[in-house]
Amino acid sequence: MIPFLDLHKINKPYEEAFQQKLKGILDSGWYILGNEVKTFENNFAAYCETKYCIGVGNGLDALVLIFKAYMELGKLQKGDEVIVPANTYIASILAILQADLIPVLVEPKLETFTINPSLIQEKITSKTKAILVVHLYGQLAEMEEIIETAKRNDLLIIEDAAQTHGAILNGKKAGNLGHAAGFSFYPGKNLGALGDAGAVTTSDQELAKTVNSIRNYGSEAKYYNDFIGVNSRLDELQAAFLNVKLPDLNSDNEKRRAIAKRYLLEIKNSKIVLPDWDLSSSHVFHLFVIRAENRDELQNYLLENGIQTMIHYPVAPHKQKALKQWNDLSFPITEKIHNEVLSLPISPVISDDEVSHVISILNKY
Repeated sequence: MIPFLDLHKINKPYEEAFQQKLKGILDSGWYILGNEVKTFENNFAAYCETKYCIGVGNGLDALVLIFKAYMELGKLQKGDEVIVPANTYIASILAILQADLIPVLVEPKLETFTINPSLIQEKITSKTKAILVVHLYGQLAEMEEIIETAKRNDLLIIEDAAQTHGAILNGKKAGNLGHAAGFSFYPGKNLGALGDAGAVTTSDQELAKTVNSIRNYGSEAKYYNDFIGVNSRLDELQAAFLNVKLPDLNSDNEKRRAIAKRYLLEIKNSKIVLPDWDLSSSHVFHLFVIRAENRDELQNYLLENGIQTMIHYPVAPHKQKALKQWNDLSFPITEKIHNEVLSLPISPVISDDEVSHVISILNKY
């Protein structure tokens, strides 16, 4: 069986370094917001080429904290509207709702799965204050047009960069393409921890300072609280593991792109729609997502032939029970995507032979 993602195999080469990091933390006696967190924040800010990185509990919290910080700074207020793609993982929308803001859904492009920039302007009202751009499956959204629209309408740009660690557009990395960005280091991400972890990146000093405080009970100095804060701090141990893995992120992304190139060149089946990619570094292939009208049948066929796949995602956010107020809305492109997508195995540790097997089986379908 070719697993969809073999996390044990991905993390195995780092085992000794992880053990050393664990021993160092045990010996230090400092377990919360210690040197490993500070080091990772500095390292990841440098990697993204932003001035600041604030480690938080997870990717959802990263987005929520950005919105809450902007509210504390007076740049957002309760009831403001935030443009967001209809085609996304529900966390993007939950972050907006949890900050008492109003999501305004916009259809994606079928070819790229990311928000259609030409549809944003028509959804902007006097209450619109921000665009939450979601870089999906490892591919950057079409930022140049989005940035122009945001400037024209004086809107904040917040990146949901949970799936695009290391993606580059015009020499600038994900996390440095808007005013602020939220990252997830969930174990399956291109840069994955061994548990939940996240971060906010920004070059806005005031925003960074506010996020830094809100994540820690709204406190800068212990027992003195400036904001209604939360407890969402990057764990010292997870930061240590991320410090070990970060130097390999670029080479791991190159391995993913090499596999993607093989899939794109060698899968030849009219029943399968391959993803759109311009061969640039704007895609880091967190996922390799194909489309098929008989998606469930194809998934079963692949499983019968020893290939594990996953669906990202089977139910569109506006069709979720949790968002029942939107269940009657119609977003046909988003719904088509959710009914047809299938994610193939792709990771830095999948072998050439395994890739060949996936291609061969798909071409026989």
